[in-house]
Amino acid sequence: MISGDRLTPVGGKGPLYETQRGFSRYFERVDILLPRPDKAVTTRQILGNVHLHPADCGRGGLINFWRQRGAELIREHKPTLIVSHDYGIFQAGRAAAALSRESGVPYLSEIHHVPGYPIASNFRERFECLATKVYLRWARDRAMAFRVVNAGELKPLLEKLGVPPAKVLVLRSLYIDLATFKAIAEVPAREQEIVYAGRFASNKGLDKIVDALALSKTRGKRHRALFIGMGPLEKLVRERAASRGVADQVRIRGWTDSTAELADVYRKSGLVVCASSCEGGPRSTVEGMACGIPAVSTPVGMMKELLVNGRNGWLCGFDAESLAAAFESVLDDESKRVEMGRRAFEDVQQFDYERTIREYALGVHRLAGESMPESPRPAFVAAKA
Repeated sequence: MISGDRLTPVGGKGPLYETQRGFSRYFERVDILLPRPDKAVTTRQILGNVHLHPADCGRGGLINFWRQRGAELIREHKPTLIVSHDYGIFQAGRAAAALSRESGVPYLSEIHHVPGYPIASNFRERFECLATKVYLRWARDRAMAFRVVNAGELKPLLEKLGVPPAKVLVLRSLYIDLATFKAIAEVPAREQEIVYAGRFASNKGLDKIVDALALSKTRGKRHRALFIGMGPLEKLVRERAASRGVADQVRIRGWTDSTAELADVYRKSGLVVCASSCEGGPRSTVEGMACGIPAVSTPVGMMKELLVNGRNGWLCGFDAESLAAAFESVLDDESKRVEMGRRAFEDVQQFDYERTIREYALGVHRLAGESMPESPRPAFVAAKA
């Protein structure tokens, strides 16, 4: 694998580590080429059979390092597939394509998210969206296949850009801890009608959420909202709430101290909202749905194929009026809202961690022309000192 992750080599347990925790159990060995970490490297091997190879150079020399180290690994261990995690300026994909050409080992290009698609919120996202399209056109004849993580948004985009449908594999990356994010029999008292959890960033549509609250207020519907997270737009959200006359309906707090606390917040809410202009998942809506509340979301990421109006939540447009109407459609009838929450819980059980990881591993084995182990290797347990 070639990844842009900088956290795992220094002992962090972010998305790459959590994926490898299950994924690596279906393979004898996984080698991961990485950029130079932000601090001294402390970890070269994790989970028993995952070997990390961080670069010893800066960004300018990264592709050459990956090509050289990758060639050594290919000669020594003879892998059957190269996997690149592709985004940004696509150094991983370019290195993977070069390694594939030089060694004959095919490569799988993974596209988890396209910034600025379907809608860009600023110039940077417009540039990144264009860069992604340029890369996909360049790579469509070089990569053996492309992994996308949803069928409703990314698969049609790649096919529109000329990638043959047979080369597009839908293998989801969204998984949640269903032991923590779950509905409970004793539903706690509601503390807010609407909850948002995520970064305070330009693509998240936080201004639209505030404007939707203000629109509903003009129609006599006072919805309380809780914003969970941090980011550069926090001050602007507060100012917008004040200018729209809904400051008394909006609470803002930082991140919760634990996932268990976040799950409890979801259960004390009427619905979870995503108003983003572009997303990969989003994870927060699925977490909220697993806790037994409906979701209201723009048609981004997985939401386009997961949400069904009136069944488990409501899809809305990218404007405040559509968002306000969706809030009201879910919240105006409590019995229907409760039923939508029940259906939401049922519909997201498919995002179980073990199931998602197994499907991913199975897809990679099939692409490499290999059979899938009937059962995963035992989970790695670190030896005690």
